[in-house]
Amino acid sequence: MDGTMKTSDDRTFAGEHVDEALRLDGNAVAGMLSEVFVPDLTAASATCAGCGATRELGAMLVYAHGMGMIVRCPGCDGVVLRVARTRSQLWLDMTGATRIVTQAAAPAVPPA
Repeated sequence: MDGTMKTSDDRTFAGEHVDEALRLDGNAVAGMLSEVFVPDLTAASATCAGCGATRELGAMLVYAHGMGMIVRCPGCDGVVLRVARTRSQLWLDMTGATRIVTQAAAPAVPPA
């Protein structure tokens, strides 16, 4: 450590400066995640593996770029999840979340 404190403007992504204009709120990742998960996960809560804070995904910070999105914890700036798309696959890395919890769908009621 060089003793300097990093600010939000000092973030780097793959060795390049991250433009704050790329930052969106967590609702931006809903469309891509809906391809993996049926329920809308922006209302789901995720627990950050870095600091232990639990927040709704919609309240997290999302950085969108070329082939995917990075979801970061607003408390510690840790990466909670990564979503990337290739021509034939959708990749999801949730190693930064200790858990993601969503409401279960209501059971189907048989017709009377």
